[in-house]
Amino acid sequence: MFKKFSWGHGVVLALGSFIAFILFLIFVFSHGMKNSELISDNYYQDELTYQDVIDAKTNADELADKPSFSQTPAGITITFPSGTVPDNQEVDFDLFRTDDSNLDVHKKIELNSQKKFTIPSKVIVAGSYTLKLKWQQNKKPYQVDYDVVWN
Repeated sequence: MFKKFSWGHGVVLALGSFIAFILFLIFVFSHGMKNSELISDNYYQDELTYQDVIDAKTNADELADKPSFSQTPAGITITFPSGTVPDNQEVDFDLFRTDDSNLDVHKKIELNSQKKFTIPSKVIVAGSYTLKLKWQQNKKPYQVDYDVVWN
């Protein structure tokens, strides 16, 4: 079987395998990359101010009790601990969807008397989100991020 197999046949076989591999990368592998989008349209501006985000996350890491979230059929309920009192009872939340920016939810909301608020289920589509909570307490910024899978 291998008596008539020469080095020329090996070169053609290697070249053919390489071409098939490149065509696989072009047509098959790149097909799955179509739904990735940038998180922000102002990427470079956001990058310049990222130290503020790092400081806010560091401040939140130092808290004894952090805000928590729970999922109910009504939506995603965020509860702040009793020791955390945001300035003016206002919290910014961003619900990022990495595969479709049209499904993102950004809002500034005021906490109720129980230090809770609910993101209604009618604005959330099933999938994976990143929930970012941002607030200030005594003019000091805080930010916590959670990965949320909404069914």
